[in-house]
Amino acid sequence: MATWFVYITAKDKAQALAIGRTLVEERLAACVNVWDGMTSIYRWEGAIEEASEAVLVAKTTEPHLPALVARVKDLHTYECPCVVAWPIGTGNAPYLDWIERETR
Repeated sequence: MATWFVYITAKDKAQALAIGRTLVEERLAACVNVWDGMTSIYRWEGAIEEASEAVLVAKTTEPHLPALVARVKDLHTYECPCVVAWPIGTGNAPYLDWIERETR
């Protein structure tokens, strides 16, 4: 089964922790890392914006991606939250197996 990294941004650490905890509790992700204090510069509705955000990196399996994205959208306060994913090509096999076991 393919394993994936999912990159998510949140308005602050509290929101990131709440989303991350829910994803793990619901077995949509085996693990979520949270980094606080990221600065984002982006264009939104025609204006250049700058904001402090937190980043989540979730580890999951391919079958869980649609439900994970939907759950983040349900929990998030942003109108259009950043939720993007890419496959993990290779890595420590026991760790990748653990991700699969924890998302069953």
